[in-house]
Amino acid sequence: MAGILEGIDQRTNLAGQNRFELLLFRLSTRQRFGINVFKVQEVIRCPHLSQLPGSHPVVRGIAKLRGRTISIIDLSLAIGGDSLGNDEEQFIILTEYNRRVQGFLVGSVDRIVNMTWGEIMPPPKGTGKGSYMTAVTRVEDELVEIIDVEKVLKEIVGGSETVSEGIIDEEVRSEIQQVLVVDDSAVARNQIKRVLDQLGVETTLCNDGGQALQQLQSWLDEGRNVEDFLSLVISDVEMPRMDGYTLTSEIRKHPRLSKLHVVLHTSLSGVFNETMIQRVGANKFLAKYEPDELALMVQKQIKAHKASREALA
Repeated sequence: MAGILEGIDQRTNLAGQNRFELLLFRLSTRQRFGINVFKVQEVIRCPHLSQLPGSHPVVRGIAKLRGRTISIIDLSLAIGGDSLGNDEEQFIILTEYNRRVQGFLVGSVDRIVNMTWGEIMPPPKGTGKGSYMTAVTRVEDELVEIIDVEKVLKEIVGGSETVSEGIIDEEVRSEIQQVLVVDDSAVARNQIKRVLDQLGVETTLCNDGGQALQQLQSWLDEGRNVEDFLSLVISDVEMPRMDGYTLTSEIRKHPRLSKLHVVLHTSLSGVFNETMIQRVGANKFLAKYEPDELALMVQKQIKAHKASREALA
């Protein structure tokens, strides 16, 4: 138990310092890719896969792993590359995203590197909407691409972006409310925006924590009382330049922003989240992606924000 707790503490310290660990791997070429170790449960040789009739073309099959039936996705095929071929020569990266466990079939696994989010940069300008790249970095002078896994999974699994009947509170829709949404994935930003649009909430979208902090400072420079103007901040955790943990810490240190309500809305799962919320001072963690849960949380905070403003008036 002591070793487990020590490992958790080491990982949370990394995240609190805008640092993380990146697992490097290859698909069908020499190009290296990366995935945050927080999302990786295990790396194994590819076991025997059973075919699943009617499944998505990029799903190579299912495997029985640790008593669970897991879908195995050919990651190269999923991002428009060549199929990885013989399963037995490949590796599986077992991951948890958006409350779902799946395995990604990859060609080879390299190693884990410790990095800062400041070393992770947005995709080059001109990258098309069809790109699966959400960020890039360099390791040993070699370009490493970070894949927008949320886009991959949305194309395979789909999922509703419509708030269920009876969830929307007309009281919330009756007046203008403002929410800041921060996420490096265009898919995730648009998913959140579509939910907030249904609630009648105005949104400002930012691609990473650094851009969000600049936006908050810009509002302050305009003379706005941001704590009064902004109902809440919804931020991803994993982002280039500045992660959501560091963004939250910077907000809490700022004398004119410190009372903002910050929700970390992330596909990261596991025992680290509650620890990190306490460490950086976020108000809530919400696992991606359930439209009804997101809508209920936003409406509850909007009402609380409105009540606190009226009490101070």
